Amino acid sequence: MTIDITVFGSPAPQGSKSFRGFAGNGRAIMTESSKKVRPWRQDVKAAAEISRAGAEPIDAPIRVRMIFTMPKPASAPKTRRTYPAKMPDLSKLVRSTEDALTDAGIWRDDSRVVECLARKVYPNEDPEALNTPGVRIFIDLYAAQAA
Repeated sequence: MTIDITVFGSPAPQGSKSFRGFAGNGRAIMTESSKKVRPWRQDVKAAAEISRAGAEPIDAPIRVRMIFTMPKPASAPKTRRTYPAKMPDLSKLVRSTEDALTDAGIWRDDSRVVECLARKVYPNEDPEALNTPGVRIFIDLYAAQAA
């Protein structure tokens, strides 16, 4: 069983939180520092909910593969393959996407992920790249390779 989710939109990293004060109940009020995270997480959640359509969240070890297609800068070479070796950090892109998948009910918690492979590519410069910015996500149950 492999879940294949494709999300179109601008991948946004999970940023830092800013302290805004205390609520009436004494809890800290924290806000996301990046304004791009919320729309990205909403896009991922919507695509994930469509792909699972009411299925129970996965509650077992899982493997995840994410291929982030990043916007290619106008200054990048057009005739040869280049790599998006600049911000945003890949680990922060994974974190924001995993949190959205948790919110969508794909899995009970992102702690179920025991193996994660992720990469950043530009449109049409990788066999698994999208034509426009977004991410392809592949999720399957983890079964350790026999030694």
